[in-house]
Amino acid sequence: MEKGLKALIFDVDGTLADNEMDGHRVAFNLAFRAAGLNWHWDEPTYHRLLEVFGGKERIRYFVEAYDPRFKAPDGLDAFILDLHKEKTRQYMGLLKAGALPLRPGVERLLREARSAGVRLAVASTTTFENVTLLLSETVGEHAVGWFDVIAAGDVAKNKKPAPDIFLHALERLELDAAECLAIEDTEAGLASARAAGLKTLITVNPTTRHEDFTGAVLVVDQLGEPDRPFEVLAGDAGGATYADLALLRRLHSAE
Repeated sequence: MEKGLKALIFDVDGTLADNEMDGHRVAFNLAFRAAGLNWHWDEPTYHRLLEVFGGKERIRYFVEAYDPRFKAPDGLDAFILDLHKEKTRQYMGLLKAGALPLRPGVERLLREARSAGVRLAVASTTTFENVTLLLSETVGEHAVGWFDVIAAGDVAKNKKPAPDIFLHALERLELDAAECLAIEDTEAGLASARAAGLKTLITVNPTTRHEDFTGAVLVVDQLGEPDRPFEVLAGDAGGATYADLALLRRLHSAE
């Protein structure tokens, strides 16, 4: 028997908000400055670093690949942990300043799904605090309660493209993958969701637009609004001009 759409599982960074280059990258650089480091991640460098999932993992990779002679005074593990905490503090400051709005169509779709009884979840490598603050500062504190599950940060052992974070979200939702639809923005996120058995809608951003999204049920440049249509990059939107629940249900049920 066909299983209907019971939940939407969202990635966060680049999906809910276009916050990688103007949010996380800026926060990393502010944290480096506060720590007295001469590191600076420009946009081309950060674009390459986005292939590494997880902020702490990204710092470690940068040290190993770009500054292998760097010696942390109290050991690299402790240094990375403290530096990432400062980066998170800086990022939260940007959120509180209103510098990182939600992408087009996100709040509308969240409200529509909630009104229709379709459950909401997050599956992201960003921290739990980043997720809840983003929702609180853009929609309101009440929006955190819209999500039955916020699977974020280090709750999963292996980062995307491994399926762990989506499998964790599905387990906490107590739903099968066939009852859910993932919404992602990266090739690695798509691989992660599909490995967990999830059909996936891709909403690209300028950083990920040219990645390989083979296997996605639909690829668009944004979720869109009634007065701000999306651009279909791959797949069949069936004449829809923005992502609403009717379109998502159609994508979910398609063979």
